[in-house]
Amino acid sequence: QLVESGGGLVQPGGSLRLSCVGSGSIFSNYLMAWYRQAPGQQRELVAAIPRGGLPNYANSVKGRFTISRDNAKNTVYLQMNSLKPEDTAVYSCNARPITNYSINYWGQGTQVTVSS
Repeated sequence: QLVESGGGLVQPGGSLRLSCVGSGSIFSNYLMAWYRQAPGQQRELVAAIPRGGLPNYANSVKGRFTISRDNAKNTVYLQMNSLKPEDTAVYSCNARPITNYSINYWGQGTQVTVSS
């Protein structure tokens, strides 16, 4: 089970931090990622972070977003700075076991709206 929090309404240029807490069985040996889906658009990968490796980011968020994980707290974060209206979307947490990337677990999603 994955539970996200931290979404909301923010003005352009502002910041938000999303959190995703996983159950004990879903986190430690999983690739964790954040995806987003804007209205009328396909879901896209925002950022991903393996347990002990380097994160990777969509080009559209590089330099503005930072993904991190705290394995002791079973939590993955997405720090979003310099937010733009085009970042508006439902952001969802995703977990895939490193032994089988075809398995996906999803959180319920959290709305991020960037607007003045």
